[in-house]
Amino acid sequence: MYAIIKNGGKQYKVQEGDYLNLDLLDAEPSDEIVVSEVLAVNDGNLKIGTPFLEGAKVILEVKSHGKDKKVIIYKKRRRKDSKLKKGFRRQHTRVVVKSITVEG
Repeated sequence: MYAIIKNGGKQYKVQEGDYLNLDLLDAEPSDEIVVSEVLAVNDGNLKIGTPFLEGAKVILEVKSHGKDKKVIIYKKRRRKDSKLKKGFRRQHTRVVVKSITVEG
């Protein structure tokens, strides 16, 4: 069984036991988060929402918070002697999928 959920403007395909790095959430480790923005669920037959499935939810457990690898942003304008170099590390919340439920 898998589900497609929406979080932070992105879509994720999840199964029970999967680990995800979501955008930073205001939750403590070992807290449970209920995601009700479920776009589709496949439990033998595919159910697709318009845009979300009614009665479907995914329960996530927060494991930790952290930062991704550094992304280097480099801009150079030719013949202008102009350069810009910046770094960026996205903060994330690591979660594990506990259960996927569909009612109805």
